[in-house]
Amino acid sequence: MTSTEGIFLARPDRPPEGVPLAVKDLFDTAGLLTTYGSAVFADHVPKQTAEAVRRLEARGFANVGKTNLHEFAYGTTSENPHYGTVPNPLARGRIAGGSSGGAAAALAADLADAALGTDSGGSIRIPAACCGVVGFKPTYGLVSLEGCFPLAPTFDHAGPMARSVADCTRMLEALADGFTRAPARELAAARVGVAWTRDAEPLVRRRIEEAAALFPQRREIELPRPEGVSAVFMREVADIHRELYAENRELYGENVATKIERCLAIDEADYRAGLRARELYAEQVLAAMEGLDLLVTPTLRLVAPPAAGDELALRESLVLMTFPFNALGWPALALPCGAAEEGLPASVQLIGRTGDDGLVLAVGEALERALEPVE
Repeated sequence: MTSTEGIFLARPDRPPEGVPLAVKDLFDTAGLLTTYGSAVFADHVPKQTAEAVRRLEARGFANVGKTNLHEFAYGTTSENPHYGTVPNPLARGRIAGGSSGGAAAALAADLADAALGTDSGGSIRIPAACCGVVGFKPTYGLVSLEGCFPLAPTFDHAGPMARSVADCTRMLEALADGFTRAPARELAAARVGVAWTRDAEPLVRRRIEEAAALFPQRREIELPRPEGVSAVFMREVADIHRELYAENRELYGENVATKIERCLAIDEADYRAGLRARELYAEQVLAAMEGLDLLVTPTLRLVAPPAAGDELALRESLVLMTFPFNALGWPALALPCGAAEEGLPASVQLIGRTGDDGLVLAVGEALERALEPVE
């Protein structure tokens, strides 16, 4: 695929020399159209560039275009009513995933060698899985979100996407002062807990279990899922959009408007209960990980589903295994691990505790090498 239709929303007239970088159109770029995927900002040209973009440009990356996304980054399919559906370069008629769908598609279509995305409930990892590329959600707060339009601020992360773990690691070195590359790791040295494979479609499950089997020190664990935490996410979304939505309701697409209405209905009691549930969830997962270094799960329970225009029906299934680690703020890597249903890629997710970004990426590089023969 060489067409940029549906992938880029704006491109510089003359991209500078450097590693071709696709930038999700949620990040401000001085002098270049930045829509946030919304009709509200259809003519918005910022005066300043987001900190994360500046950092990458200072290290030799060249912004070759702003990529399409789910409206306001609030969705999992990147079917945008204002700017078109992001195509999946691997499979016509399948979703590219969201909300960083254009970033993943640019990589899969060889239109960029690196991409900058955001992830609030899986928005880096879901499209990485759908498009067969690598995506990394760092520890919460590690990468600056200055100059990036927020979705749910205590769940929002910025992070790298690329075609290899090593490339994501190099990007993170540019993006985060607090990141230290870890020494190379052997899979045999990592103690991993394997979870949620039984919730995946048969061939996805097989690919994840084959990947997990490469770790000699592994055991299946019962890993809980967050209950009630979504109320916190939704209240934060409501607070971001309350005034903007009231003033521009007619410019919101139906999909996002429906979700905003639901968010606005979250009351204080739901929010407070969600905060308590989030604290409890962190305790539960830490207890489940006792004696382990990392977690291995599917990124998605299925391969990229058909684009049907009904994101509300798909959403819960697509965030099932990604959202928990936004609730925790833990680093999580999505890595393709072989062909599954319809010949489309499965994706394995590797997760560490807060601050273990270097470990996740070092083990991820070793796992990527071990998976290379898998088709």
